[in-house]
Amino acid sequence: MTSLSFITYILLACILVISYIAFGKTEWLEKGRHYPFLEHRDRSFYRWLSCTFLHANMAHLLLNAFVLFQFGSAVEHKYQIKFGAMAGSLIYLLIYLSIAVLSSIPTYLKHKENPNYASVGASGVISGLLFIYILYYPSSMLGVYFVIPMPAWLFGFLYLAYSWYAEEKLHDNIDHAAHYYGAVMGILIGILVDPQVINKFL
Repeated sequence: MTSLSFITYILLACILVISYIAFGKTEWLEKGRHYPFLEHRDRSFYRWLSCTFLHANMAHLLLNAFVLFQFGSAVEHKYQIKFGAMAGSLIYLLIYLSIAVLSSIPTYLKHKENPNYASVGASGVISGLLFIYILYYPSSMLGVYFVIPMPAWLFGFLYLAYSWYAEEKLHDNIDHAAHYYGAVMGILIGILVDPQVINKFL
């Protein structure tokens, strides 16, 4: 399934290398992290994308890398089959970049006056790719990847519910809004790119 998913491999390599180097270079982390206060003050909106190539620690990095490898490659391969190899990979890349940016905007709007908030990680965009996967494979069992086996559609519902609750109720310095809105953007963009996926899901 993943033999043709070269965009996923390129993104994965960039995330792994940049994140690893940034662990030892504080200036990379400071310059690239999602920091709504500075984005509002300096118009440094490139951070909406650069933050997805940075991670807080090795566990954070490896988890996101694993999910991107498993589900991103499946989505890219699906688009290659549907739209052709080059066109499918280009569409996949554009979707990746779009979700990365769009999932950062709600957090920016909420925290642009808060100098104490910042975040890093590709979790928002990877959430979006995961939900595109769920649109295509709603009945696939995710027990291989997660602790409690369940169909993908049920996991998606619980994930959205938890992310919404966590954003409203928890204050744990995790950007749950990016997870939630990344997932929502994945659903919307996935349907926009391939309206037939609704029938597949149903």
